[in-house]
Amino acid sequence: MSNVSHARSDIAGHPDAPEMRARYDRVMGGRDVALVDAPVFLVGLYCAVSPWVLHFTANQPALATHNLVMGIAIAVLALGFTMMPERMYGLSWAMCAMGAWVIVSTWVVGSSPDTGIILNNIIVGGLTVLLGLVCAGAAAKSRST
Repeated sequence: MSNVSHARSDIAGHPDAPEMRARYDRVMGGRDVALVDAPVFLVGLYCAVSPWVLHFTANQPALATHNLVMGIAIAVLALGFTMMPERMYGLSWAMCAMGAWVIVSTWVVGSSPDTGIILNNIIVGGLTVLLGLVCAGAAAKSRST
């Protein structure tokens, strides 16, 4: 039986350490905004459930369905950012457009919405645009380096 009780040494002396560091840098290069993935997901989930939170499913059924679909789409983008960041951060601008649409759709899809619904969609859409801009900025920065 081998003795494994000795203290482990630093990996810096390992012959493959530079190659492992370079690979780690390549893999994590697009992950500058890893902390933004969770807020994007949460904004998407809130957008999806907001018709039931604010109780406008009965008087605004078209807007309720719209918010559900848009929220799921935003949450799916967030999952894509998490799973394949190097491919998905190019869709950050699409997320900005989706946020702008969530704001405008209050009047386009809804029929005479009240102040709560208007404020809800403006805040959700604004956060989506803001987080999309953060993702787009990070993607542009990672491409330039």
